[in-house]
Amino acid sequence: MRRGTFSCIDGHTCGNPVRLITSGHPNLLGSTMSEKRQHFMADFDWIRQALMFEPRGHDMMSGAFIYPPTTEDGDASVLFVETSGCLPMCGHGLIGTITFALQAGLLQPKVEGELKIDTPAGRVNAQYLRSGEHVEWVKLFNVPAFLAYEQVVIDVPDLGQLTVDISYGGNYYIIVEPQQNFPGIDKWSASDILTFSPKVRNAVNQKLKCVHPEDPTVQGASHVLWTGRPKQSDSHAANAVFYGEKGLDRSPCGTGTSARMAQLHAKGKLLAHEPFIHESFIGSQFIGCIEGITEVAGRVAIQPSIRGWSKVTGTSNISVDDSDPYAFGFQVV
Repeated sequence: MRRGTFSCIDGHTCGNPVRLITSGHPNLLGSTMSEKRQHFMADFDWIRQALMFEPRGHDMMSGAFIYPPTTEDGDASVLFVETSGCLPMCGHGLIGTITFALQAGLLQPKVEGELKIDTPAGRVNAQYLRSGEHVEWVKLFNVPAFLAYEQVVIDVPDLGQLTVDISYGGNYYIIVEPQQNFPGIDKWSASDILTFSPKVRNAVNQKLKCVHPEDPTVQGASHVLWTGRPKQSDSHAANAVFYGEKGLDRSPCGTGTSARMAQLHAKGKLLAHEPFIHESFIGSQFIGCIEGITEVAGRVAIQPSIRGWSKVTGTSNISVDDSDPYAFGFQVV
């Protein structure tokens, strides 16, 4: 049987939803979160589908489970779930998870103001600021990010030729900058982004393979990051990130911001320790920074940080019963 009741804290990070699932955790096998992610996808993906898709969720829904740490010095582990799958890392999701869990007393840091989180993509350290019972902001020190492919030319049906970069920031991102067949996100509607993103993603994945050199379970260019002129005067750049089948990130995207900083650094356009204010499609902002330079399998990489905020919007108890014909959700494409 596939049924159960899942308690949740719902909210958003800079506009994009986060659902922290606080009960109903499946028992996952593995010594690392990468291994536990594989077990979840193999045996428990119905939980993700039930909680993320309609009628209990929607196309933009993201969520997370908190587990005990998989490392001796860790404070907790996090498994990410969303409509696009079970991601190795999710920046806006982790900012929301940390915020909601601290405010609900579900996380007990060993050191106040600091957290060490084990994710499927690797260790992510975090800092946060409390103000009374509220968490004002969370700053993530993300996994190393790097530019994987540069100046890849693709043919996109109904759009034409595009030149793109592919960068890793916890997930692989196809980065599209303004050019002849793309005027920038400030000139495009959300409908335009949703129409052409799947075609761009298909074209890239047919042409090349994106496989993390240290974890082959992390593979495929899953996200498309379109760029353009920002709305806010203090933003350094703006983006609109597409994911899943119809998802358009309302936040500036944490792993996307990491990937973007890695791309800009590789091109000599962003230096270490410079603030990078990244804007979302709705105008909300993350503050990014290259904290240092490192390497991944001999490739130059950056050590990115992302700072953002989250707000709780409510709590819920969600029931899933496999006698319901829509128990495991659906999308109306």
